[in-house]
Amino acid sequence: MSLWHLVLLALIQGITEFLPVSSSGHLILLPGLTGAEDQGLALDVAVHIGTLGAVILYFWSDVRVALGGTLRLAQGKIDTKGAFLALCLLIATIPVMAAGLALRLTGLDDALRSVAVIGWAMIVFGLVLYWADRTGAETRTAPEWTLKHAMIMGLWQVLALIPGTSRSGITITGGRQLGYGRHDAARLAMLMSIPTILASGALLGAEALMEPDAFPWRDAVIGAALAFLAALAALALMMRLLRSVSFTPYVIYRVILGLALLVYAYS
Repeated sequence: MSLWHLVLLALIQGITEFLPVSSSGHLILLPGLTGAEDQGLALDVAVHIGTLGAVILYFWSDVRVALGGTLRLAQGKIDTKGAFLALCLLIATIPVMAAGLALRLTGLDDALRSVAVIGWAMIVFGLVLYWADRTGAETRTAPEWTLKHAMIMGLWQVLALIPGTSRSGITITGGRQLGYGRHDAARLAMLMSIPTILASGALLGAEALMEPDAFPWRDAVIGAALAFLAALAALALMMRLLRSVSFTPYVIYRVILGLALLVYAYS
């Protein structure tokens, strides 16, 4: 893979992973619209590792609490704040893991990877985010997260399996609909991304190891590092802006890109 394509891949993954604009949609479009070769599973794994590192570092205080709670949860105890957070994250992750495995086994995941699907998903779920952001109350904070709300947001997250939906966007939509403020809904969505990225990364990693070609270590390291830096910068900027700016700019971007994709798909 050329250095330019590698840099473009890593930056797109890093910048769009946590913004509500769909990283998977952008990555699927990259080979088709640029004429470049598909990046392959190995580089998919690498850039996912980079973005995972970024969200863990940014939310390290929450991650540390959840990690400590995971040990308590493994012992069958839910007697600490960390154990309850770990349980909520587990419950929120189960629906998307089950649905993702079903799509993979049936081959429907490949059927959804089209420009038209991405275009419609960009527009429809962008407008749903706009609706939830405009009508949702701001009466709850992230520390008030409940098991019921974790399950509901987990069900919203299943929709992210449709390319163009945006995992962060759809979980933020669920959080806003439940009454969490913009910053708190985004915080919960980002924490939910950690086990989800781990699970998808493990699946992609297992598939990558089965590929006959040698693992492109140089490209993987460069891609992971660039994705990490881009994701960290984009995440920090978004979380800061959410204290004073709504999700409307992201919705406008999604609608414009979605319309352009539909014109491209049906022309």
